[in-house]
Amino acid sequence: MTPEVPAELLGGHLHALRLAARSGRLPDRAALDANRAAGARAAELGVPLPALVDAALAAADGLPGVLPALRRAIAALLAGYEQAQLDALRGASAERRQFVDDLLLGRAERLAERAEHFGLRLAESYVVAAARGLADPADAAQPERIERDLIARFGSHNILLAVRDGLLVCVAPATLPAAVGEFTHHVRARFPAGWRVGVGRPQRGPSGIVASYREAAGALDLADRLGLKHDVVRAADLLVFPVLLRDRSAMEDLVTSVLSPLLEARGGHAPLLETLEAVFAAQGNQTAAARRLGLSARAVTYRLQRIRRLTGFSPDDPTQRFTLETAVLGARLLDWPWE
Repeated sequence: MTPEVPAELLGGHLHALRLAARSGRLPDRAALDANRAAGARAAELGVPLPALVDAALAAADGLPGVLPALRRAIAALLAGYEQAQLDALRGASAERRQFVDDLLLGRAERLAERAEHFGLRLAESYVVAAARGLADPADAAQPERIERDLIARFGSHNILLAVRDGLLVCVAPATLPAAVGEFTHHVRARFPAGWRVGVGRPQRGPSGIVASYREAAGALDLADRLGLKHDVVRAADLLVFPVLLRDRSAMEDLVTSVLSPLLEARGGHAPLLETLEAVFAAQGNQTAAARRLGLSARAVTYRLQRIRRLTGFSPDDPTQRFTLETAVLGARLLDWPWE
């Protein structure tokens, strides 16, 4: 045996080869099971695979007619070695997923110590991206493939992936912005239509990761409530909305005061509210809003005139436009009109 391969590791293998040389018999099931166990033990001991195979081949030196037995014996060794590596990888992946889960929940038990095990430096700033739209949140194959691809590019010490609350969550250093873009690329390629990615702001430390995760999930929720069409929504672009919602009663009063007259419109409030949203999305460009709505520019102008008559607010006046736009956003956020 070589110094890298303990002599006792392949003792059963050598015995089986000598038996094959004398009798011509192939290794039986017990001998092959012993070889698989030896292969697994070699993997656990960190024996390099080339050294293991070389030692197994060297055991046949000077023994005539053992090639068939040698082929079977080495195949069993390799099977045991590979299975041990797969088991170790699965165990490491499960440990990583549990760590990410604890991290996102803010469980502080030994987080720093466990982070060091994965090569993470929790004192740094991290960004959390959360993707919604997994075909089956219970199916681990899809997240594992994405995790494997991301780790292959950025390293296991830079990427953490987990499924949390039906979302595929990616934690990456803020100094590695390409990781979020690559994560989004894999989501686009592998998720069914209707997917969306929310991205939190860079935050420092374990509590910052929790905050960034909540921002990413909150951005997804806000995008739904506001009817946004973007595939990727960033918490940094939506900061005004949590501010607006902090005083819910004031927002409800604004929505009611400004928009209630639209409920009396012939044809209902919905077309008028939709027109305001389109005009605001087009930065006041009525022609662009008309294209968005599939209407003529004249029809949009007519609707805006009706809104001005009913509410007393005009989107052409800067001060009134701000009040009107805030009320429209509040209506979406609060699911107005209320029963």
